Amino acid sequence: MKRYMPFTYKTMIPYLLLVLLTDAVIGYIAYSMLVSSRTEMAETNIRTGMQQARSNIRYQMDEIQRMSDTLFGSISFQRALQKRGTPLDIYLIMTDEIVPQIQSPLKLFGNNIRLMLYTFNDNLNIVSGDNLNEPIKRSDYYILPYQEIENKAWYREVRESERDNIWLQVDTDRELGNISHIRRLVSYSDYKTVIGYVRITAALSDLLGNFDTFPVDEGITLRLLDAGTGDLLYERGRTRSTEEIKAGSYLTLREEITGNGLVIETLIPSSYLHKDAGRMQQRIIIVCSASFIVMAAIGLLVARLSGRKMSRIVRLVHSFQEGNFQKRIRFSGNDEFVQIAEAFNVMGQNIQELISRVYVQDIRRKQAELEALQSQINPHFLYNTLSTISSLANLGEAEKVTDMVQGLSRFYRLTLNQGHAHVEVEQELRQVETYLEIQKVKYADAFQVHVRVDEEILHVPIIKVILQPFVENVFKHAWFGESISIVLVGARIGSDLELKVIDNGIGMRRETVRAIMEGKADSAGYGVRNVDERIKLRYGPSYGVTIASVYGAGTTVRILLPLEQPEMPETPEV
Repeated sequence: MKRYMPFTYKTMIPYLLLVLLTDAVIGYIAYSMLVSSRTEMAETNIRTGMQQARSNIRYQMDEIQRMSDTLFGSISFQRALQKRGTPLDIYLIMTDEIVPQIQSPLKLFGNNIRLMLYTFNDNLNIVSGDNLNEPIKRSDYYILPYQEIENKAWYREVRESERDNIWLQVDTDRELGNISHIRRLVSYSDYKTVIGYVRITAALSDLLGNFDTFPVDEGITLRLLDAGTGDLLYERGRTRSTEEIKAGSYLTLREEITGNGLVIETLIPSSYLHKDAGRMQQRIIIVCSASFIVMAAIGLLVARLSGRKMSRIVRLVHSFQEGNFQKRIRFSGNDEFVQIAEAFNVMGQNIQELISRVYVQDIRRKQAELEALQSQINPHFLYNTLSTISSLANLGEAEKVTDMVQGLSRFYRLTLNQGHAHVEVEQELRQVETYLEIQKVKYADAFQVHVRVDEEILHVPIIKVILQPFVENVFKHAWFGESISIVLVGARIGSDLELKVIDNGIGMRRETVRAIMEGKADSAGYGVRNVDERIKLRYGPSYGVTIASVYGAGTTVRILLPLEQPEMPETPEV
């Protein structure tokens, strides 16, 4: 008898080729996605750090600006600078007027700075502080004669260009990594006569803040540039020349500091972005190889089992060949293949119905969990507001009680949204605005709110009550001092929607942020976890809430949502 090769074994060749090709494609896609994800994560982390550094340097530069504004606008300080008289008179005017007004801002500023006053009044006593050629180790002040800077190039440039109220690197600032704020003082009598100059010097490392986000030991370079001239003012990390930057493979990120003419630039080498690529490649190759071996073994086993069944059909064919016409094979009717096909059709239909039932049940379960989480937010805010109303009522503030009750009514009307679980971004912002109106009854004008939301996302539907809990946390946990500023930002990031709640409050340490995100914090993390769980339940684990905070400088809460919403039946809330 002629030997033959079973058909099922012949199908193994294209099957193994297909498995090999599939493993290769999946491995390549997985590797590309992992490298891309690693690059995006590194870029996001570093960009967040740059935004925090930008906020920190801008905040502290504004504080230094306010110092010079105070001295510029103080009439008593200007009179004292122009005072002439006996040594005793000069001593008294310095101890009573000049020195206290210089020392006061130094005590309030968080970092060490140097405040230098160059005066045209040669009757005033000279006060020499620490050595200006050494790094700033403590806050100090100087009262120096005008002749100290008369022949210096930077002073002549400022005087001839009539520039004022500017930031420059002068004298030893570049060598020491410092930057100085220069302000001209004029007489209060005509506001034209120059009576002196104020120079406030600070270390750029102090202005930029925490560098933990920038792993400079792994090749990352942080630079501060002059936006107008492109001059390098400060550099942390490995020093790189212009030719090296052009020739090398670097990812360059820039953040402009508006109002100061400065730019933060970060150079990220490709070695940092792909530092785990080799290890990931090895693991993917191992997984794909194991997958190929397993699939080949399974294919061989299936081929042998199928071959046995096909052998029975072959023997039946041989019986016809031998002349045994008693046996029949019917392909139309009730033969084996038709029964298998019918069985698979029934099985497929049953599986589809089962999957459909399980899918609907899962959707309803997720919707129930969303509604449960949503219901936890409203009583939490209602309790706090009613407590405030009760306190105002006890104090006899009837008008404020009326305003808060009306605001609370508008807030819950927007929150209920006719029983729908989703609102447009514009309506979510109106809800936050209503909440802020309630808080304004309590805090008056002690807080400022800035909204920077792109118009193109205003009508994007999102799950409701995801901004208000973070704004509420600003009032409860971030406020220190007499006032606070809140910034609401919304923009499209590729195929995603990014919302931010930024404040310049007390901020949090890293361990506090970690405790909140891990669910170990108490009241401060309640609303954060609630919103994060609702987002992940609705859109998946790729979306949710992240927090970046610098203690003493403020907090940024980032909410990431998809622009295209996954389909889910809208179940009205009760």
